[in-house]
Amino acid sequence: MVKISDEQVEAFDRDGVVLLPGLLADRVGDLAGAVAENMAAPSRFERTYRPADGTAPFFQDFCNWQRIAGYRDAVLNSGMAEAAARLMRSKTARFFHDHVLVKEPGNSMPTPWHQDQPYYLVEGQKSVSFWVPLDPVPSEIALEYVAGSHRWGKDFRPERFDGTSLYAGDESERVPDMATRKSEFEIRSWAMQPGDVVAFDFRTLHGAPANTTSNRRRAISFRWVGDGATFVKRNGRTSPPFPDLEFEHGASFEGPEFPQVWPRA
Repeated sequence: MVKISDEQVEAFDRDGVVLLPGLLADRVGDLAGAVAENMAAPSRFERTYRPADGTAPFFQDFCNWQRIAGYRDAVLNSGMAEAAARLMRSKTARFFHDHVLVKEPGNSMPTPWHQDQPYYLVEGQKSVSFWVPLDPVPSEIALEYVAGSHRWGKDFRPERFDGTSLYAGDESERVPDMATRKSEFEIRSWAMQPGDVVAFDFRTLHGAPANTTSNRRRAISFRWVGDGATFVKRNGRTSPPFPDLEFEHGASFEGPEFPQVWPRA
């Protein structure tokens, strides 16, 4: 039985983000091994950002849970699915995808402020991403979240790191200029230890500083959806892309790539 308190559920519902201390502490060793395996043999979706200033790279990869045992076991057997369902107040929890993010020491590239939802081929009102660090994350490089932004009723324009639109002809509203407007919002951020989890809604606005420390920042996101999720067609390549997947716009979100883990079928 996963221990998620009523207070944590309320915080997630209200703020769109909540800290779950030590939720996956017993998985850190296995997940660290899985990340090493992943980096040694990336998938076709690997995307490493190499800053123009020559500083250290920012490694990313997606959708490896089916081929890397450490990820797969965490998805299926760690209790994450039950925790996801409880936070989402959903009868079910279906796994969407994994996303590994490794900022090497001295990497100068911040993660721009964004929502995750507009990048995806799934829509729904019940969603949660579990961001799990495998190294200590001091406050100066911790992720930041705009509390309550998941309730704004907006899907901001998804953009690449260079500021260009992800989808052709997308004229939707851009993310607020957080460099000048950050003080207008209520920000949530936590220093974290390996195995702590930040759980946040796909529509919660968030960003992260560059890794100015002398230590690696390895992290994995495990992304989940709840009751009522559907496929959505976008005007371009989603992230992650799922290029071989065939689906109908508005169809129920299901299939072997996206297993229902809670309750276990």
